[in-house]
Amino acid sequence: MTSRPAETERLRDLAVLRRVRDRIDREYAQPLNVEALARGAHMSAGHLSREFRLAYGESPYGYLMTRRIERAMALLRVGDLSVTDVCFAVGCSSLGTFSTRFTELVGVPPSVYRREAALETAGMPSCVAKQVTRPIRNREAPVTEPQLA
Repeated sequence: MTSRPAETERLRDLAVLRRVRDRIDREYAQPLNVEALARGAHMSAGHLSREFRLAYGESPYGYLMTRRIERAMALLRVGDLSVTDVCFAVGCSSLGTFSTRFTELVGVPPSVYRREAALETAGMPSCVAKQVTRPIRNREAPVTEPQLA
C-alpha cells in the first residue's frame, strides 16, 4: 500500500515530467539539452533522465531527437529545403549526427527518404502522411545482416 505523501509526490513529479515533455514538443528546434531541461524542472540531469525514462520509456534526449526527426521527415516530404537546411531548421547542429540519427530511426538516409517519400505520400493529406511515416523510437530501423553466399 502506498502512503499518501509518496503518491502525492509521484503525481507532482509526473506533472513536472509532462511539462518537460511539452517543452520539448514546443521548443524542439531550440538548442535544448538534458541539463537545460533539468534546470527548468528544478531537478538534476541524472534524476530527470531516470524519471523521464521511467515515465515515458525513453530518455529526454531520445524523445527530443525523435521529435526533431519527425519534423525533419515532414520538411523533407515538402522538398523545399536542402538536407542541410532541414538539419539546422529542426535544431540539430551537426549534419553528421543528424544524418546518422535519421538513418537509425527511419532506416534510410535523409536524401533517400526525400526521394522515396515524395512517391509514397503523393496525394495523401499531410496529417495522414505524418501518421503513416512517423518514426517510432522504441522500434528503431532493423539492422540488416550480411547475406552468406
